Amino acid sequence: MGRVGIISGFLLWWILTSRSGLAVEENGSCSSAAAFNYRDALGKAILFFEGQRSGKLPSNQRAKWRGDSALSDGEPENVKLSGGYFDSGDNVKFVWPMAYSVSLLSWAAVEYKTQISSANQLSYLQSAIRWGANFILKAHTSPTTFYIQVGDGNADHQCWERPEDMDTPRTLYKITSSSPGTEVAAEAAAALAAASIVFKSVQSNYSSGLLRHSKLLFEFADTHRGSYGGSCPFYCSYSGYQDELLWAAAWLYKASGDNKYLSYVSNNQGWSQAAPEFSWDNKFAGAQALLAKEYLRGKKNLAKFKSDADLFVCKLMPGSSSVQIRTTPGGLLYTRDSSNLQYVTSASMFLLAYSKTLKAGGISGVQCGSVKFSTSQIRSFAKTQVDYILGNNPKKMSYMVGFGTKYPLRLHHRAASIASIHAHPAKVDCNEGMSTWYSTNNPNPNTHIGAIVGGPDSNDQFNDVRSEYSHLEPTTYMNAAMVGSIAALLAGNQDYEYCSKI
Repeated sequence: MGRVGIISGFLLWWILTSRSGLAVEENGSCSSAAAFNYRDALGKAILFFEGQRSGKLPSNQRAKWRGDSALSDGEPENVKLSGGYFDSGDNVKFVWPMAYSVSLLSWAAVEYKTQISSANQLSYLQSAIRWGANFILKAHTSPTTFYIQVGDGNADHQCWERPEDMDTPRTLYKITSSSPGTEVAAEAAAALAAASIVFKSVQSNYSSGLLRHSKLLFEFADTHRGSYGGSCPFYCSYSGYQDELLWAAAWLYKASGDNKYLSYVSNNQGWSQAAPEFSWDNKFAGAQALLAKEYLRGKKNLAKFKSDADLFVCKLMPGSSSVQIRTTPGGLLYTRDSSNLQYVTSASMFLLAYSKTLKAGGISGVQCGSVKFSTSQIRSFAKTQVDYILGNNPKKMSYMVGFGTKYPLRLHHRAASIASIHAHPAKVDCNEGMSTWYSTNNPNPNTHIGAIVGGPDSNDQFNDVRSEYSHLEPTTYMNAAMVGSIAALLAGNQDYEYCSKI
């Protein structure tokens, strides 16, 4: 790129970040362009998980509009599979995205423990992690048997019922040595390994149990390789299983310190590639961020992970000569129309964690062709994405339910859109749910606080219409990545000064 190209690239960067309300200067201090109460946002993002709970609810349940549900899950095969999370606005428990959500929540707890604790949210976050991790433990009934879904996705998606009334089939799906699913087993291994770090100093016996199951699940995933397709058409593997194996091995090394996992990632770093996204399906960028930290700590045989992580940065940063993810006119990263904010929150979490790693390793930034982005610029761009979601956008609305004064009122979510069982004890069947509750234009009777919706379209347009599930449906993994992103913005002057709305 010539001098004109370089200047044009930086002009584009300046325009986009200015339009998005760049609120962090090079020295990490806050400006008044877009100041949000991140402590409030963090608390609400974590509270969301209580509204997604399945099973017997605890006495300290804060999402009071929910009730006990799916208490007999697992009975057809004499296993106890109550608990866990509904992944989105439906009533099916998909373990692959559930485990990914636990991985991201645990990463946030490990990376930003001090900041989350200072916001008085660490115990709530630990509870959210434990709720998902406990289900994964239940679902792993033998070294080579792992239940990976509860509920018939097709039947469930044709029905609009509260979880508390649910009468659609609770079909069980599992992987075994003869019918493997490497992606989901490896993701579960990653989740439990990461969670074991979270609880190591809190409850050592529990932490040890998590790590033991993690090792067994990784061995199962690696020994009996086979691509996962059990939840199709809802969650299908497009990127293969090599990313999950690297992601799991990286977490296992971090959790156990066992060099065999370090050797595993080193011997298989040829699998690593510059990913186009960080998502429930594609974990390469996450693994690269973890292993780049080890590279910067002196493990020079992991250089490819560092270079591939840099390439992912270059695919995201406006003004990069190799930018791959476009932005909307309002400055939002736009990967695809289906729940686009899932890719925004995960990209932001990656950029914030990776820029922190680079800074700690004495690296000033990332070179993208002729343009170099400093760690401050990378953090600043990630912050514009978080701020866009929280309200600094052309619609001047928050895409987090319950945050700010203007947010979506018609979440595509069965439990939130039907009167709470506490207020309306009579059963609401599929037909009544569809005709009376789904089809109405009235706001949802229950405010699912903290839920991140799918978000606006490629032109920053958004219609608060319940039927537009691509834009109105929340997911656990969207929120989990948002928890990590917001926590990074509480990291103090070394990364960010806390900004609060006056």
